[in-house]
Amino acid sequence: MKKIILPGILAGVLMTIAGFVVSAIFNVIVPGLQDQYMNEAIFRAPDEPLMMLFLLYPFVTAIIMAWLWDKSKSVVKGKDVWTRGLNFGVAIGLLLTLPAFVINYSSFNLPFVMILSWTVMSFVNSIIAGLIIVKMNK
Repeated sequence: MKKIILPGILAGVLMTIAGFVVSAIFNVIVPGLQDQYMNEAIFRAPDEPLMMLFLLYPFVTAIIMAWLWDKSKSVVKGKDVWTRGLNFGVAIGLLLTLPAFVINYSSFNLPFVMILSWTVMSFVNSIIAGLIIVKMNK
């Protein structure tokens, strides 16, 4: 349990921080993107209590990734811990982001750049989580 929960929590914290950073970068690159999130016809109001569940996403993802690492570490190759973490993070990132990108882009009438930002954020988060989880569970 210690191999899963502790790395999952640490990775979740770092994923949350990285998510804010990636979001800020996209908001600078694409002025007006943040205004799209304020459209209550599409998204819940930021102050709605249910929105707090959004903050659980990186922690749930990271804990599941830690569990997956525990089950698949013998399969992931690499010369060192960092390479194995990167390989694991990239593999999970592709698994999580590409299908989600296709579904979101084809299903929702949202700006392409918004869905792209979600995809980039998820991919970056998967790599960060992979590196942290593998480093903590050599």
